[in-house]
This record gives sequence, structure tokens and C-alpha cells, in this order.
Amino acid sequence: MLSAEMPFAHNGSLRVYYESVGSGPAVLLVMGQGMSLEAGWRTAQLLAPSFRVLVFDNRDVGRSDRSLWPYVVAQMAGDAIAVLDAAGERNAHVYGVSLGGMVAQEVALRHADRVTSLVLGATTPGGPRAIPQDPQVLTFFARVGAMGPEEAEWAAVPYSYGERTRREHGERIAEDITRRLRHAPDALAYLHQVAAAASHSTHNRLADIAAPTLVIHGEQDRLQSPENARLLAASIPDVELRLWPEAGHLYVTDEPEADREVARFLERHSPGQ
Repeated sequence: MLSAEMPFAHNGSLRVYYESVGSGPAVLLVMGQGMSLEAGWRTAQLLAPSFRVLVFDNRDVGRSDRSLWPYVVAQMAGDAIAVLDAAGERNAHVYGVSLGGMVAQEVALRHADRVTSLVLGATTPGGPRAIPQDPQVLTFFARVGAMGPEEAEWAAVPYSYGERTRREHGERIAEDITRRLRHAPDALAYLHQVAAAASHSTHNRLADIAAPTLVIHGEQDRLQSPENARLLAASIPDVELRLWPEAGHLYVTDEPEADREVARFLERHSPGQ
């Protein structure tokens, strides 16, 4: 746990669990598919000395409410705004990773007045122009639902991390997995979030994003092609693109300098800077 327990945010009848750490300009951290807020621990620790980091369990994950029915990314964006409201923050930097990056795009498009700046990590615009996952990855994730949580986490390592981390920094991977297993998703939640990601498409709307944006991606990412980062960067007006050669999908673990660069970007775009 990152901090003392916070009240739940409410999006209609749905309760969204969130935590807050640090102080300063607000950063809303949106995690990826099947990942509770614990998965953002590295980023939260790095940003907390300069920012108030708000991190939450997406619906269906962790301590947030479960959904009986499928949903779309735009509904998850509503959950993110509910967290800002509950935390008393009118504006925030919005930093989304993977599925969280899809949510962040919808927040920036639907609630532009709430977004100070935008960071899109290891994500995609979706739609027909996006680069799909390769068949080997799709085959793996078709089987992962039949595995137990710990088995699934370790089986996913070759798809989630860069080669250097797998070869030299197994302790980082073990620490990540230990934290993620504290609130592993159930099968229905996993399917709901897979479906939400599959229906995501913002490509024709990206030019409407008004916030200064940093697109960040690992060049060894097997879950989301780095070409999707280039698609995002080609369509968002005020954008910076940063690719990390030795990082995979979980670039925060593979390349510790990546989030330090994110911090510098957020500092440049904070009020008064």
C-alpha cells in the first residue's frame, strides 16, 4: 500500500478505490490491464517528492467494485475523473500506461479542462490503423486465463520485460510480481478489460488533444508495437516522443531513467514553471 487508506471515489454507484502519496501538483496515474494500483509503485515513489500522486484500482481490479457487465474505455475515463473529484483536484497531469494510456487519451479528449499535461506510456490509439499484437502474443494471452495468478505472471515475463532486465535484473521482476500478486484479477475482470482495450479507438480524434503530451515506449515492447507510439506522436499536436532501446512493455522497470524523464516533463509543464 502506498499511503493511508483513502475514501472511495464514486462514479454513479461504482466505487473506485484510490490512494494519494506526496505533495505538489497532482499527477493522476492510470494503470494497465489487470493491474491494481500496487503495480505503479516505482512511478509513485519516484514522483512523490515533487508531486501529489493519485493512483487507483481500475474498476474490476483490486479494491474497486466489480462490474457485472462489459464496459468501454470511456467509462473507465469517467472513473478516473471521479478520483480527481474525490481527491479535490480540479486539474492534474494524467499519466497512463498500456490500457491506462487508452484511458488517459479518453480523459484528455472528454475532459480537456481537467488535464494539465498528458503522458502516454506503452499504449496505442487503437482502431484499424494501429499495429495489432503478433500472433504468438495473442496465442499466449488466449491461454493465460487458464493459469493460476502466479504462474500467469511468470509466464508473461518474456512478453513484459526487455532482454537486459530478464538477463541481469531478475530481482526487479520478482519485486514487481510480488506486488502485483497482492491483488491479482479474476478471470471475468480480465476478460472485461481485454474487451475494453479491443474496442478502443481514438486515432481520428487525436488531433483534438490540447494538452502537451509525452509519448513514451520501449523499443522491445512485444505487447504494444513501438509503431503505435509513432502513430500517436504523428497525430497529437503538441507532442514529444521518447523511445527506449532496451525496454519492453514494462519500461518503468526495464529503464529507470524513463520515469525520471517523465518527472522532468511534468515539472516543465506544471503551473508556475
